[in-house]
Amino acid sequence: MAKILGNFHLALLIGLALLVIAMVGLHSDVMDGFYWAGFLRFLHVFAGVLWIGLLYYFNFVQIPTMPKVPAELKPGVSRYIAPAALFWFRWAALATLILGLLVAEIQEGGYSARALTLAEGYRTIGVGMWLGIVMAANVWFVIWPNQKRALGLVEADDASKARSATTAMMASRTNLILSLPMLYCMVGQIHMGA
Repeated sequence: MAKILGNFHLALLIGLALLVIAMVGLHSDVMDGFYWAGFLRFLHVFAGVLWIGLLYYFNFVQIPTMPKVPAELKPGVSRYIAPAALFWFRWAALATLILGLLVAEIQEGGYSARALTLAEGYRTIGVGMWLGIVMAANVWFVIWPNQKRALGLVEADDASKARSATTAMMASRTNLILSLPMLYCMVGQIHMGA
């Protein structure tokens, strides 16, 4: 069992195989367009869980813990863990945004324009969408460029690295703040009738 569960790619492959079995075994209508709209929503939620999960990892674990990490161990985080986490973080943000816009466009004859203009009946989801767009832009245009400098992935002097680390942290905290109303709006529109 350790050989299977100890191998990330094998465990992921097993999870995907079980997903296909669940798709085919639990739904006889997998060729129906309505089914695929729901599956697209599943992919949107999966990407969102990955994105927001990493946002919470950074804010609840990595940022508060780094000052306590001995200096000789910090390169392990900054050279290996943080770059890998930031890879999944930024691409999950983009996937969440694109999939969310696709879900909105194929649902109910396409409501993305009504939601983004905060039209009556679409305000809650619209606010959630705008918050998600701002957060994704923050990831790609503020957090990632600053993290590249802070982690030494691009050339920068020590003062620039320190400023970039602070800027990236504040942008990440901004996304933490925005994530709470964003999640409420996403869940509220679907499950609370908000």
